[in-house]
Amino acid sequence: MANLHSAPPIIGVTAGTRMDDGARRVRLTESYLRSIENAGAVPLVVAPLRSVAEAARILDAVDGLLLTGGEDVDPSRYGEAAHPTVTSNAERDATEIALVEGAHARRMPTLAICRGIQLLNVALGGSLIQDIPSQRPSEFVHASPGARDARTHPVEIEAGSQLAHIVGATHLDVNSFHHQSIGRPAEGLRVTAWAPDGIVEGAEWRGDDWWAVAVQWHPEELTFDSKPWDRGLFAGFVRRVTAPRAVLAT
Repeated sequence: MANLHSAPPIIGVTAGTRMDDGARRVRLTESYLRSIENAGAVPLVVAPLRSVAEAARILDAVDGLLLTGGEDVDPSRYGEAAHPTVTSNAERDATEIALVEGAHARRMPTLAICRGIQLLNVALGGSLIQDIPSQRPSEFVHASPGARDARTHPVEIEAGSQLAHIVGATHLDVNSFHHQSIGRPAEGLRVTAWAPDGIVEGAEWRGDDWWAVAVQWHPEELTFDSKPWDRGLFAGFVRRVTAPRAVLAT
């Protein structure tokens, strides 16, 4: 790990790409970076790689991994044909799957958000609901057209879970900007949070050997909110990143 104890930890923060004015540009919402900084760490943006073999070098340079929101994960990664609404980025999928595999092998603390929870699940062997409105219709709107910091629906968190511990609650209201979610959970993941319609809103690694926590909502947009839940999520992540290796193994 990169941290030398006296310096703030470095967090690798994944990013996507998109075409803009004829050029492909790296795409990442700034609030991820500010949330990491406000929690006491230094963000390092990780763009999709042409050679996933270089993922190990990135992990050599960071102390923790943050998987962010963005494009859909290619359904071929979990053995399904793509729904018409799916848009994916093959280089990003390959890069982030390699990062997850490396983080798991190193037991590097990992926080996953929105696409991140979906990518984590697929990388570990799970599947996704490709389009909630058509495949799991309900009264709840998960792709909200409102402000990014608007809390639009409640979430219930399993008492005693890592997620409940770090947000300090088992019931909270969240923002929501997604049309996909976890379908079949990966064998290693334990689902720990749900929307009222049953859509998965949180998950974490089952064992004690790896700290990996994932949420479907966007806490990075809520860290200046009066509620402490989302600040707590980033603070708990950074605390785990800076914990001695002996603590990480407990």
